[in-house]
Amino acid sequence: MALSKLVYDRKGSGETVVLIHGIGHRRQAWAPIFDQLAERYDVIAVDLAGFGESPRYAKGVPYNMENACTDLAANFADWGVERPHVVGNSLGGAISLELAARGLVSSATALSPAGFFGRLDRFQALGTLTTLRLLSQAPDFVLRLVARTRLGRRLIGFVLYTNPQRFTAQEAYHDALALKRCRGFGGVLKAGLRYRFGSVVDVPTTVAWGTKDRILPYSQAARAEQVLPGATHVPLADCGHVPMIDDPDLILSLVEENIGRAARTEAA
Repeated sequence: MALSKLVYDRKGSGETVVLIHGIGHRRQAWAPIFDQLAERYDVIAVDLAGFGESPRYAKGVPYNMENACTDLAANFADWGVERPHVVGNSLGGAISLELAARGLVSSATALSPAGFFGRLDRFQALGTLTTLRLLSQAPDFVLRLVARTRLGRRLIGFVLYTNPQRFTAQEAYHDALALKRCRGFGGVLKAGLRYRFGSVVDVPTTVAWGTKDRILPYSQAARAEQVLPGATHVPLADCGHVPMIDDPDLILSLVEENIGRAARTEAA
């Protein structure tokens, strides 16, 4: 049984690809690649429990990786999906790798995944995210005014993207509201104080990292390569923490290449 009935958008046909956002974000983060992927695949962009429009876990249910994977697997079953390909960013990247380690998916593409922290940069990341969350608590009319200006959108998004000016005022405003109103933020942040990825992954996996990531610095990509020597590791030049915003064409190509590797592996 699912811990939370997750809200999602679904489009296309073919093999299923599930898109998983990061902490404080929402399924619309995948808009730059959603329609293009749906031309070839059955694409599902999901709101994680306690984020976007999805309800949070019941009181007392912790936000840990075991519950995140259990919840998503139960929702996969509800959607009629078995071992989809998954693509995740940040928190979603870590969840994608955890699903892969459990044999629940056919391939995993992780974009700047959490879980490869150094001694100090864990607290830098969590501190930056907490600051963004606090800033999002401004009155709605203030958030709307800031989002209306190009400079305001840059101030809102420069920590996450290298090209925040690509957002419309409406998109920037609703992203700020999503961060402001999400109910799973505290639980996920608490879990992040101790979380580290260290499992074996046997399915085709790509780990891609923005070279200008200001949340999870690119230096963490080296740790990911040590932990996952069998994965394909790709630097994303001039991309920030949410690279599907900064270079959607590159992310599309990486996803399709990894799905292709999975098909060849299965056929072998």
